[in-house]
Amino acid sequence: AQVLRDLSLKVEAGEILCLLGRNGAGKTTTMQAIMGLLPLMSGRVMLDGTDVSKLPPHEVPRHGIGYIPQGRRLFSGLTVAQNLEIGLRVRGSGKEVLEEVLDLFPRLRARMDQKAQTLSGGEQQMLATGRALMSRPRLLLLDEPTTGLAPIIVDELIRICTRLKEAGQTILLVEQNVRMALTLSDTVYILRVGEIVHRCPTEELRQNHEVLDAYFG
Repeated sequence: AQVLRDLSLKVEAGEILCLLGRNGAGKTTTMQAIMGLLPLMSGRVMLDGTDVSKLPPHEVPRHGIGYIPQGRRLFSGLTVAQNLEIGLRVRGSGKEVLEEVLDLFPRLRARMDQKAQTLSGGEQQMLATGRALMSRPRLLLLDEPTTGLAPIIVDELIRICTRLKEAGQTILLVEQNVRMALTLSDTVYILRVGEIVHRCPTEELRQNHEVLDAYFG
């Protein structure tokens, strides 16, 4: 079945673009299509002039796209250190990248020998994010990172994403959490039933309560 229809979006370097929408809108499908996990019926995915939609899925991360899927998809039986090591191998990053990530997520530094399955939900999200950052991606895909997390952990994730943005990281964020989207993003696209129905700078959407009420109540 065709899920996405005439969907077109562009993420500028150093920007956080948020794809906002309710359950079933096609947000995760968009992410999986970018990563090559779902075949395109038409169109293409370009990264700095390279058509990555022609690549097999395992080659996409090597070209500079990091993916943090909904549900985290960690290697639960491996330790924190082993999960991070897998991320390092994607593009042959050095140990200095590991130190950068551990500085960003100090909780992980204290749990390096702990198995991923024993971490809290927030710590697992940090580990999934850290693993993706190990490859120093040019574009980071972040799929509903706040799902199932307590508000205090959501606030911590917002602070971490703000630091990434300040460092120049380009991010495509998929969310249902409107507060997080309006706090972090530069641009918002609203997706409904596989189609983009609204796009605007985030500041404009903050002032447009009619649009927010129409799509999110």
